[in-house]
Amino acid sequence: MTLSYESKEDFYQFIMDNDVIGIFDKPIKLKSGRLSYFYVNWRNVSSDVNLIDKLTDYVILFIEELKLKIDCIIGVPEGATKLGILTQYKLAKRQKDFKSKKYILPMARGKIKKHGDPKDKAYIGVPQGNIVILEDVTTTGESLLKLINQLLELNVKIIATISLTNRNEIRPDGKNIEEILKENEISYYAMSNALDLLPKVYEKYNIDASIARKVEKYFEKYGVNRLKLLE
Repeated sequence: MTLSYESKEDFYQFIMDNDVIGIFDKPIKLKSGRLSYFYVNWRNVSSDVNLIDKLTDYVILFIEELKLKIDCIIGVPEGATKLGILTQYKLAKRQKDFKSKKYILPMARGKIKKHGDPKDKAYIGVPQGNIVILEDVTTTGESLLKLINQLLELNVKIIATISLTNRNEIRPDGKNIEEILKENEISYYAMSNALDLLPKVYEKYNIDASIARKVEKYFEKYGVNRLKLLE
C-alpha cells in the first residue's frame, strides 16, 4: 500500500526540496557498520516547526489511506520521537470525542531507566491499545525491532509500522525488514524508498558517474533490488 499517485509525487518533491536524501563524494559509516555513498536524513525537517507540521500531515494522509484503526502512535527513538508525538497529538485532536476521551501521548525513552516502575522505565506515557510505530529511516531495522520487542511486553497490539524512507537493504541474516515483521504478523509500510529517490538525486545534481557506480555497487551488495543510475 502506498500514497495515492498525486500525494506520493508531492511527498517525494517535499523530500527533494528539503535535501532529505543525497549522495556523497566520500562514503559515510552507517550505524549498521556499512559504508554508504548516499544518505537519508530527516533531521533538518524534524528540527523545523513548519516542515515537521507539513510532514505530520503527510503521515496522517498515509495512515488514513491505509484505513488503520489506531489508539496510539509512537516513534522509534530518537529519530522519530518528535514525529510520533506530534502525529499522535494531531490525530487525537481530529477525533469527535477528543474532549471527552482520554488519549495517551506516548514517548519511548532513548535509554531505559534503571529504576522506577517497570513501564515508566521505557516510556513517558505508556502506549495502549492498537499501536502504529513510526520510523524515520529503515536500514536493517534494528532500532525498530528493539522498540517492537519492548512493546510486545505490554498488553498492546502492533497493527503496523510506517517508515518515512526505506533504504531497501538486506539485513546480515539475508532478510529484509518487511520479511522479518511479516513473520511476526506485523505490517510494514514505507512512504518513500531509496530506489525511487536516488535516480531523482542523480538527475538533479548531475552526480559524477564514478560515484553513481559506487552507489549502484552498494545495492548490488546490500540492496533488496539493484539500482540503475547509469545508462
